[in-house]
Formats: sequence, structure tokens, C-alpha cells
Amino acid sequence: MSKYQIVVLVGSLRKESFNQRLADAIARLAPPEFTFSPLEIGDLPLYDQDDDQHQSESVKRLKGAIKAAHGVIFVTPEYNRSIPGVLKNAIDHASRPYGDNAWAGKPAGVLGVSIGAIGTAIAQQHLRTVLAYLDMPTLGQPEIFLQMKDGLFDETGGVGKASREFLQGWIDKYVAWIKQHSKP
Repeated sequence: MSKYQIVVLVGSLRKESFNQRLADAIARLAPPEFTFSPLEIGDLPLYDQDDDQHQSESVKRLKGAIKAAHGVIFVTPEYNRSIPGVLKNAIDHASRPYGDNAWAGKPAGVLGVSIGAIGTAIAQQHLRTVLAYLDMPTLGQPEIFLQMKDGLFDETGGVGKASREFLQGWIDKYVAWIKQHSKP
């Protein structure tokens, strides 16, 4: 039985999302005491402060899962040098109403993959700024700015041989980060 529950937010709704593939692959590299649960964010309504006192069931589900988790992983593409609107919408919902921030104190990891040469570097920097404001201790090193290319994933959906050691190093650091900042 796993001791550590990690929720995973993928900032892409695309059916064949590279970032969903990365989220699935990275979870396979973690030790057995870690369980990774994807959070559905595509069904959230657009954030509207007028709804803070009467949040939808999908928002309550999101906030409950975050509060119950030991940590969070954000896997984000880069859209126009920032994070996708669907991811920012989820972040906003879970941080509201003021004083009921589900993110506060939750240790986080950030990574992403894109077809661009710099991967998701700028989106991640933007996301890290938001997470700092939300009081989320976020793993700083190593940073993962992956460019999507042949061999990143193997035929089974796992991490390809060329990237395995690098990504294993990231998940090992993330596991240690969670253990440092959370109790099972």
C-alpha cells in the first residue's frame, strides 16, 4: 500500500498530449510507496469570484483531492510563452475563496515537454511565480525542459532509454522533496 498520494495536473486537454504521456511515464519511475492520481481539470467552469460561496461539485472534488494529497506535480505545455488557460483556471479555483487555499504548504514539482527548442522553460517560470505566491514549496533543481523528439518515450509509453537516467534523477529528487515536506 502506498504511503504518499500525489495528485498530477496536466495542463493539456489534447487527446494525444505529450505532457499526459510524460506524466504517465514519470509515475512509472517512482518507488512503490508513491501513488499518482491524475486530476481532471477539463470539466471545471471558468473561474468567477461570484461563485466562491457556491462552488461546483467539480471544484469541490478538485480541492478535496489536493487537500488529501501529500504533494502535487504540474506537467505543463507552453502556450504563447505561458501556462495554458485550463491549468491557470484550475489553480485559481483551488486557491479561492480567499482564506481557503488548497495549495498552501503542498510540496510541488514542475516539468513539461514541448516541440519547441526550449521546451517549456518560460511557462514553467511563470508557473513557479504563481506557486510561490500560493505558498507551495516547489522543487527547484533539477529543472525539466524537454523538447519532444523521437526516443523521448519508448514503445510501451515509458521513458525512452536516452532520457531515462535524467528523468529518474528528477523523480528521485521529487520523492526526497515530498518526504522532506510531508508526512505519510
